[in-house]
Amino acid sequence: MIPAIPVCRLEDLPAGEAVRLDTTPPVAVFNADGALYAVDDTCSHQDASLSDGWLEGCFVECPLHAASFDLRTGQPACLPARRPVRTHRVTVVDGVIHVHLALTDAPAAARDTGAAAAMTGSTVGTAGTPGSVAGGSAA
Repeated sequence: MIPAIPVCRLEDLPAGEAVRLDTTPPVAVFNADGALYAVDDTCSHQDASLSDGWLEGCFVECPLHAASFDLRTGQPACLPARRPVRTHRVTVVDGVIHVHLALTDAPAAARDTGAAAAMTGSTVGTAGTPGSVAGGSAA
């Protein structure tokens, strides 16, 4: 089992922002309107960092050719991307954001796992259903 990777304190990732983890492969963590999402940071169309892209709702637009990805599922929303990016589960424990790296290349929809953590003090279990935060409230 791969341990959870601590990212940063919850208050250090404001809404509309992203942080890049220098893992292999790199992972981007987004705060999208009060929900946290983690995806592989490299666009599946070409080698560009999604954490440098534009965030709108739960979609990120690649800064290179404007491919857009749904952060909830990793699925591309428009061309030129055709392949999804891998999603990762996010939890908040004692006010610290953690990423749990996926062991498969399948996107969240295929794995039936969630990738978002609500800022209201809950984490996502499977298929986007809120769960609970270990160690108390995240807010």
